[in-house]
Amino acid sequence: MEILWFCLVALMLAVYVVLDGFDLGAGIVHFLVGRSDDERRAVLRAVGPVWDGNEVWLLAAAGTLYCAFPGLYASSFSGLYLLLMMVLWLLILRGLSIEFRNHAHSALGRQLWDVVFAWASGLLAVFLGAALGNVMRGVPLDASGFFFLPLWTNFQPGAAAGILDWYTVLVGVAALAALAQHGALWVALKSEAPLEERARSVAAVAWYFAAGMTLVVAGATLRLQPLLGANLRAHPWGYLFPALALAALGALRGFLAQGDHIRAFLSSCAYLAGMLASAAFGLFPYVLPSNGDPHYGLTIWNTATTSHGLRVALAWWIPGMLLVLVYFVFVYRHFRGKVRADAETY
Repeated sequence: MEILWFCLVALMLAVYVVLDGFDLGAGIVHFLVGRSDDERRAVLRAVGPVWDGNEVWLLAAAGTLYCAFPGLYASSFSGLYLLLMMVLWLLILRGLSIEFRNHAHSALGRQLWDVVFAWASGLLAVFLGAALGNVMRGVPLDASGFFFLPLWTNFQPGAAAGILDWYTVLVGVAALAALAQHGALWVALKSEAPLEERARSVAAVAWYFAAGMTLVVAGATLRLQPLLGANLRAHPWGYLFPALALAALGALRGFLAQGDHIRAFLSSCAYLAGMLASAAFGLFPYVLPSNGDPHYGLTIWNTATTSHGLRVALAWWIPGMLLVLVYFVFVYRHFRGKVRADAETY
């Protein structure tokens, strides 16, 4: 049951990154693709009906984590408290900017909310990437299974590391590039010319940054975290996950050159899912490794609730997720198609 729940938590986090990733990416490229007020409003219309639903997956993943691995939930949420509070405020500011922009009666007010939307989206991508970087690098867990990290110390990923060091910043920048590409592809898929062509051009440029950062982060992770290499040597089938990510990234470039925005966006989804699956496989069975004494690391075995609790949770999780899937199918079908730049909302 512990392995099943590990896979379910990883799946829900991957779904969150794929879905909320494109509206975060739309915010990152907001000013790059939208040259006029109408075009920036079209970018918001591309994500407006779905952005809040996409964030449900983050809440659901956190709830699943609490239900299945309460030890991990307690340790990570207390140790990364500062980072999580920053993420929470950025989520709030981003939501306010999307909803309040339409109520601004002056051009200056709309521009202010546009700036908040773009900066909050970009910083969210960086800090969420840094959070993943902290998990991959490991944290200074003690014998009780708890830790605390300041925002930064000496920018070195050692035992005295902070939330931000050169490695976690690299992962944050890689997340920024990958989500910028993802968001630009979504805008190209949902918009009409000339916004569509501009979004495709931004996605093409972002591809080079995403591809370069993918290789840099992969090399740094293999050097910094020995668990990944050990798991790959022990289970060579795990190479399927990074192979999927690289193949999807290559296919994305080809589909983008052909102007096939649907397949390019789906390739971006596969790339993100492949990268996250590679990270989960590389750390297994750890859910939060220690960057000091490896015996203090948190695994699926020492953080999970009881077997009975896991079975009861699964009985509730299945119908709950079915309801969520029905809702998402309805919303995405209802708002399918391209948006118009001259529409009144947002």
